[in-house]
Amino acid sequence: MNLNKISRRNFLCAVGLTTAAALTACGSSASSAAASSAAASSGAAAEPVELIVFAAASLTETLTAIGETYSAENPGVTFRFNFDSSGTLKTQIQEGADCDVFISAGQKQMNQLDSTASADVNTEGLDFVDSDSRVDLLENKVVLCVPEGSDKGIDSFDALAEHLKAEDILFCMGNSDVPVGQYTQKILAYYDLDEAVLAAAGVITYGSNVKEVTTQVTEGSVDAGVVYCTDAYSAGLTPADEAAKEMCGQVIYPAAVMKAAPHADAAKAFLAYLQTEEAMTVFEGVGFSAVAQ
Repeated sequence: MNLNKISRRNFLCAVGLTTAAALTACGSSASSAAASSAAASSGAAAEPVELIVFAAASLTETLTAIGETYSAENPGVTFRFNFDSSGTLKTQIQEGADCDVFISAGQKQMNQLDSTASADVNTEGLDFVDSDSRVDLLENKVVLCVPEGSDKGIDSFDALAEHLKAEDILFCMGNSDVPVGQYTQKILAYYDLDEAVLAAAGVITYGSNVKEVTTQVTEGSVDAGVVYCTDAYSAGLTPADEAAKEMCGQVIYPAAVMKAAPHADAAKAFLAYLQTEEAMTVFEGVGFSAVAQ
């Protein structure tokens, strides 16, 4: 699969252009206007509010840009973003941290907080999610990346598996409580590779979130790593290969308003905006896609 390399500079320019276009196009998009109207009717624009958004680390660049656009279109609405691994964010919410909107990089972490989810996943019977607000917001792709100029010949997941079996490389993956790590575990299982054995042999090192894995690849401290295509794009990496659906499943990002949201109405208006064409243009600019209905 051909995946075009997008440099950090080009990525920032693309986001900047998208944001500028959005600011000058108020009223031109019916969906955007509807989201703004919803914010106004909820009182979000009438009184200053600071929305607290917990989001997977892979959303850092896009949500920051979208938040700036949204604040410009809805004076008085500002944001406090908390970007980290979905597992860490889930734990913080469970421990009582204030949160208006949670966007996870995997269904598991959202399900663990949702009382309507299967008891096999929500094993503690937690009830933090406003289930009526929950949506599958985005789809991402899992990709294999290697440092620029690498001479190891790791140009596919097949090649990665052979090197891991030979134990002649250092491979980086996310921790087991991080969605990108869980997707990587499925890929290892697909190739009948024993993660514990490889880790004991010193072949695997870990990152606490996808950004840490990406950094280790870009700095050349590892020979390969598995990240999301959006993080590869923002880091200026050209993916060597893309994981097929049968290897690790779909990478779906669910989003929901929390039941204890300090600003529930404003949070619902922002979540509606994230589903508009205007916001989706920013997401798609770095490799996300809307979830097929």
